[in-house]
Amino acid sequence: MKHESFNESAEMYLKTVSELADGDEPISIAAIAGRLGISTVSATEMVHRLKDRGLLEHTPYKGVHLTEKGQRKANALIRAHHLWEVLLVERLHLPWAQAHEYACRLEHATDTAVTEALAAYLNHPITCPHGNPIPTADGAIPPTSDVPLADLMPGQSGIITRIAPESGLLFEYLAARGLTPDTAVRIEDIAPFNGPIMVACGETVHPLGQEAAGHIFVEIERLGD
Repeated sequence: MKHESFNESAEMYLKTVSELADGDEPISIAAIAGRLGISTVSATEMVHRLKDRGLLEHTPYKGVHLTEKGQRKANALIRAHHLWEVLLVERLHLPWAQAHEYACRLEHATDTAVTEALAAYLNHPITCPHGNPIPTADGAIPPTSDVPLADLMPGQSGIITRIAPESGLLFEYLAARGLTPDTAVRIEDIAPFNGPIMVACGETVHPLGQEAAGHIFVEIERLGD
């Protein structure tokens, strides 16, 4: 069975490190702890356990990387998660903002055979409802060319492509404002001193904090004057 030698908590650590990864930069244990809502002491203990299993590499005072083995396990979990999201939203018509939390519970009980049957049933989608790429069956992740909304300047426009890393609370917040994938947006203004970003969506302008804007990715559509 799937969980005889690898428990749900360990899977969540691997998935979190993968989601927080930014190129070759190590992920700090504090960032992992913050993402999972646990203490750094608990995170450090699990990091050492995963390192002993050959799933993580840890450089003291810098952070962690997934090993090739760890990345494969993380990608398999992410693949199952995103496929469940597709089923929940597109076939079962459950709310876009809530599918992530449901999928978080289902992903840990999904064997490879179930994941691949699900992929075939859904006709092998390449992105989830939140716009994130679905790893292939062999663990490859399609490249992306979008940029965070927080990187745009006033006058720039774009189309929302994805929301990452995924968060149920963030999805609820964005759904209430119509800020979902395939939506056109425009930066109207950015308040000084790390203030909110004024984002136009249709006729409405929404103030977004820098952190929220950093999770929204867009394909730049055009530059204003």
